[in-house]
Amino acid sequence: MSLNEFATDPNVETLATEIACLKATLTMILKALGQADAGKVVLNLEKFIAQIEDEQQAETFRTTLAQIKQAYRQ
Repeated sequence: MSLNEFATDPNVETLATEIACLKATLTMILKALGQADAGKVVLNLEKFIAQIEDEQQAETFRTTLAQIKQAYRQ
């Protein structure tokens, strides 16, 4: 993966679009994994979030994970 260049425009709107794309991509990957494996991934992410010391960052992760879980359920 080190051979790939993932250049990102410093524009905030472009970054927001890329993040939305990544959320959608993760949701599709979870759906492809199947319910049991996707559940394990979500549980591991929740454990990871619980270990984040910066509360603002942890809340951002919680919100993002909630969005992904909601999209997964649809």
